[in-house]
Amino acid sequence: MREAGADAYERLIYPSIEREIRNMLTEKAAANAIKVFALNTKELLLAPPVKGKVVIGLDPGYRTGCKVAVVDRTGKVLDTGVIYVTHSAAQREQAKALIKKLIAKYSVNCISIGNGTASKETEIFASEVLHEISADVSYMVVSEAGASVYSASKLAAQEFPQYDVSLRSAVSIARRLQDPLAELVKIDPKAIGVGQYQHDMPPKELDAALDGVIEDAVNSVGVDLNTASAPLLSRVSGINSAVAKNIIDYRDENGEFSDRSQLKKVPKLGAKAFEQCAGFLRVPESKNILDNTGVHPESYKAAKELLTLFGYKPSDIGGDKIADIGDKVAEAGEEDVAARLGIGVPTLKDIVKELIRPARDPRDELPPPMLRTDVMELKDLVPGMELKGTVRNVTDFGAFVDIGVHQDGLVHISQITNKFIKHPSEALKVGEVVTVWVLAVDPVKKRISLTMKGKKD
Repeated sequence: MREAGADAYERLIYPSIEREIRNMLTEKAAANAIKVFALNTKELLLAPPVKGKVVIGLDPGYRTGCKVAVVDRTGKVLDTGVIYVTHSAAQREQAKALIKKLIAKYSVNCISIGNGTASKETEIFASEVLHEISADVSYMVVSEAGASVYSASKLAAQEFPQYDVSLRSAVSIARRLQDPLAELVKIDPKAIGVGQYQHDMPPKELDAALDGVIEDAVNSVGVDLNTASAPLLSRVSGINSAVAKNIIDYRDENGEFSDRSQLKKVPKLGAKAFEQCAGFLRVPESKNILDNTGVHPESYKAAKELLTLFGYKPSDIGGDKIADIGDKVAEAGEEDVAARLGIGVPTLKDIVKELIRPARDPRDELPPPMLRTDVMELKDLVPGMELKGTVRNVTDFGAFVDIGVHQDGLVHISQITNKFIKHPSEALKVGEVVTVWVLAVDPVKKRISLTMKGKKD
């Protein structure tokens, strides 16, 4: 009996329990990795945009040259070209002359540089150009993850049929600085590359988590109905790819939307879809100022009654005069005011927020992106040096921070804060601008260790 029991345990029971525990731990690890990837993706999508700037996008390269694209404040392509910054001195001077000409011709404000092959050389080149001109121009290195995937996609071919694949990539890099959300929704989120082990995750669960994150980000920001692309519109609640295409077709045939109610004329966009999407779509050109807020059309009547109740006019929306409407509603009693308007208290609070700050963008409350004019190298770093950097990725063991030397530094979880944290995401998020100090530099292995605990003596 004892031998039979021992045999059953070793041959049947133990292997079975081991497999079960391994599967359970693998599922737990996968769920955590998906959670980290989804969180990082959301933070990257909600990175602060550089609004109202004319941008030059540079897609670095060695043999094929550096691709150039100039886009205006709305992302429209103004000019394209190719320069060679790593070849002969003569070609480098020609490249400088072209960039200076483009900056002057289009009143360029920023240069956006992809962080791929030859990025460092292109960054040094851009810094040299900026020091040789008097115009107030700065640059930023942006992640070009997924740009090549997008540039070769059917969507990019439809959007820019007249441009070569490589030039489309430069356009994408420029637009990523202007509005990361609008540009990144065109790319498969798995290609963005801000997670860990994402290629080993269950595809179905990963796709579901990322789709939810993208839709949440798009809806929290809101979408301009007259400028949004089909991929961006398709992420709005209640709108699928077919309806998004119909909105674009309707806009092309009939011109800009003049108000939200026109959406009802779009083929296949029914009453239910309108109810779900209308509050997330903005029409800045509308005569009805509420069309450019997050107030849903079904609450327009209540919003107007609220204005009248406290002596305001629609023209006061978003101005200094209406800033105290929240206090007046609180004094009158939120429940009483909501009952009088025939709405719930949560709806009332949302309406008040929108009347004070119409079309508010949650990204505006974040620190602006770090724009640079000078470039540093790995050899310039010394232990104890204080630097500003941008968090590029958050993992289970720490965070990678871009400090402007082409090689991201690692802040280990033990160096993030003096308090105990279970995960780096409790203290850091992708896109956040942080102050770090250099702990150690390994030029051979190109490794940079950083701390956020202050300068080490």
